[in-house]
Amino acid sequence: MSSIAHRGLVHLGMDVSKDSISVAVLPPDKDVAEVDKIFHDTDSVRRLIKRLGRPNGLWACYEAGPTGYDLQRLLATLGVKCDVVAPSLIPKSSGDKVKTDRRDARRLAGLHRAGALTPIAVPTPVQEGVRDLVRTRGDMVQDLTRARNRLSGFLLRHSVVWRGGSQWTDRHRRWLQAQCFDDKALASTYAHYLATVRLRSTALEAVEADLVPYCSAEPFGTQVVRLAAYRGVTNIGALCLAAEVFDWRRFPRARPFMCFTGLVPGESSTGLSQHRLGITRAGNSHIRGQLCEAAWAYQHVPNVGVGIRERQRDAPPATVARSWAAQVRLSKRFRQLAAHKNVRSVVAAAVARELAGFLWAEMVTED
Repeated sequence: MSSIAHRGLVHLGMDVSKDSISVAVLPPDKDVAEVDKIFHDTDSVRRLIKRLGRPNGLWACYEAGPTGYDLQRLLATLGVKCDVVAPSLIPKSSGDKVKTDRRDARRLAGLHRAGALTPIAVPTPVQEGVRDLVRTRGDMVQDLTRARNRLSGFLLRHSVVWRGGSQWTDRHRRWLQAQCFDDKALASTYAHYLATVRLRSTALEAVEADLVPYCSAEPFGTQVVRLAAYRGVTNIGALCLAAEVFDWRRFPRARPFMCFTGLVPGESSTGLSQHRLGITRAGNSHIRGQLCEAAWAYQHVPNVGVGIRERQRDAPPATVARSWAAQVRLSKRFRQLAAHKNVRSVVAAAVARELAGFLWAEMVTED
């Protein structure tokens, strides 16, 4: 972001909290911003903009956070340009140990005028609504996993072990239903754990049923068709990726998108010493989790099963061809890495990183 584009504008640095907004007003002819504090509601923001005058001469910014994007949308309706900036990319001085709302607002205004802040993509209300529903599903999956782990841990503590193959299949559920305990307290505990698992499973099924219509409707329907043509990416998984990214072209190359997912390795090198670290995890955790889950499908030999064939039915032929090329490459890559790595989750993360590149290329390619 060039500082030349900021000349002649009044910059507003906003430190936003639930009940108040500290606003640093930095005119183009001053180096120190004046700070005002207003109540966090629509009327107070409207009065502030009216007092400052000439909305098209104002440029505001605030950090992305729990207050969401309603303030940005309100300012846009008032004719004020507003950037929502990435908090993790804000330059910070290591010697600055004082943090107040006023200082934060002044720093935002100064850095914004200098072009040193990185704005994030702001979703539309429709996109944000679908994304919230997708994230709700992620919460339901975590709740179900915790409930299953508690149940399995309880059974293991009492030497009740399932040895009939994979867990949570129909056979395993029938086996769980048949378990009983002579002790009344243990029987009650087991009943509560089992009921919780059923409740979490029902909640997850309900959320997924609500998500199904959005898989075929715009603004994500076209993206879902193309993404779900790749092995390991279900329709719900494709909707998750589409809702989290929503604008793939904001990443100029595959590498920035991989960084956005947090799947690139970190590094701590200085002088002649080089130290490679694990993945950064400094990105969108929802996309990272979905990609890692999809990557496990590539541990098997390339194959087009019934599920993939069904998902590819409406996909463009060029997309199907690219998905097969990706499957051949990633399956081979998974086997090669698995032969040298003891921890298979590390292999899955490496394959997920390459899968991210394939999916980015798919979504920015014009057929």
